[in-house]
Amino acid sequence: MSRYLSMIAALLLWLAMPASAETPSPEAMSTARTLVATMGLADQYRALLPVILMSLKPVVSQDRPEIEQDYDSMAAMIATAYTPFYNQMIEQAATLYATNFTVDELRQLDSFYHLPVGQKLLGKSQALAQQTTQIGQDISRKATEELKARLTEALRQKGHKL
Repeated sequence: MSRYLSMIAALLLWLAMPASAETPSPEAMSTARTLVATMGLADQYRALLPVILMSLKPVVSQDRPEIEQDYDSMAAMIATAYTPFYNQMIEQAATLYATNFTVDELRQLDSFYHLPVGQKLLGKSQALAQQTTQIGQDISRKATEELKARLTEALRQKGHKL
């Protein structure tokens, strides 16, 4: 029995290990960068800077008006400092797509996102992802309650006191 469990544990550990990632070809990276641009990820990443700055402002300025004024005037300098992080996000997103899709698939995705339905999907994808996550959470909660009640009743019928 313990040998069987050890084999299962080893199999699960092996399956959980990340696959060795090949470096994507230059063509794949170029095509993936085009896809990332088409998907508007650059704009999404660029929009993170104001959010970051807003969250940092009370921490850095310590709610002191004289510091807040100087803080606000430093936006251009901070935007320049953000550029390497922004570029890294774009490059890593492109690498993610390039390692998960072939060059042909990347081109197909890019073509799809240029279609009206692809643009519609891009516009709605974040809201759809949030809503589908909520659906899964809500139904899982209901299923948990129902299954718990059924299991409890079945165990009581077998003579267990719960």
